[in-house]
Amino acid sequence: MRRKILTPLKTVAIILLAAFALTSCQKVQDTGNNHPYVPPPDTTKTIDTTKYSLLWSDEFSGSSIDTTKWNFETGNLHVNNEEEYYLAANATVANGMLSITAKNESQGGQPYTSARMNTQNKFTVTYGKIEARIKLPTGAGLWPAFWMLGSDISIVSWPVCGEIDIMEHINSDSLIYGTMHWASGGQAASYGLNMASTPSQWHIYSVTWDTNSIKWYVDNNLYVTGNIANNINSTNAFHNPFFIILNLAVGGDWPGAYVDPGKLPATMLVDYVRVYQASN
Repeated sequence: MRRKILTPLKTVAIILLAAFALTSCQKVQDTGNNHPYVPPPDTTKTIDTTKYSLLWSDEFSGSSIDTTKWNFETGNLHVNNEEEYYLAANATVANGMLSITAKNESQGGQPYTSARMNTQNKFTVTYGKIEARIKLPTGAGLWPAFWMLGSDISIVSWPVCGEIDIMEHINSDSLIYGTMHWASGGQAASYGLNMASTPSQWHIYSVTWDTNSIKWYVDNNLYVTGNIANNINSTNAFHNPFFIILNLAVGGDWPGAYVDPGKLPATMLVDYVRVYQASN
C-alpha cells in the first residue's frame, strides 16, 4: 500500500502493525444525481440519534465562508513538493455548498492556485463521528483531502501530534484512502487502507472515533479499523483534541509532478461537514 504525508516532513517510516483489524473492501454504489451546481438529496442512511448527537457543523448555507468556523492557510506551504499556492479567494460558498477550486495560474512562484482551510483554534474534537459529503475532482495531479491534525501540533510538531486522514484521493483512479499517522519508537508510523468508489460522484466520507478505535467509512460502509485502545503501539496522540482540514492540493510527491492542464480548473464540492458526539 502506498503511503504519503501532508506535513513538512518529506519521508516517513511506515509501520504496518498486526494489532490493527481490517475489514474487507467493497464497491460503493453511488445513487445520487451528478449535477455539478446543486447537491443532490442525501440518500444514505441518516445518523443514529440514539448513539450520536450533533456537536458542530457547517452546512455552507450562506454566501461566504464562515470565518468564525474556518481559517484560511495561504501561500506556498512547502509541503510534499506540492505545486499550488493557496489563496482564500479559491474557496467560495454558493447554492448550499463549498467549492474549493484549483486553477492553472501562477502565483508566488507556484504554477497553480487552490485553497486550504482549517478549524484550528476555532473548533476541536476528541472522539465522535466526523463526516463530510463531498464530490471530488479527478485528473492527473489532483489531490483533494478531508483530514485532521492534533491540536498540539505547534507544541509537539508532526507526527507526534497525530493525523487522521478521513478521505484522500489522487489522480484519476477509483480509490479512496483512509489513513492514520503518528509517532512510534521515535519514528513516523502510518496505518490505513483504501477502497474502490466513484470519487466524481457525491459520497459521505467519515470516521467514528472512540477510546478503542478509529473506523473509516464511505457511505456508512466500513473499510478499515485502527486500534488505539490503551495507547497500543504508542497511539496516545489519538486520545487528544484534533482540528479539521479541507484542501485541494495540486501535484506533489504522492500524485506525482505531472498535472493535466486539461483538468483545470478543478473543483472539490462539499455539501456539509458535521461532527457528532456519542450520546450519553
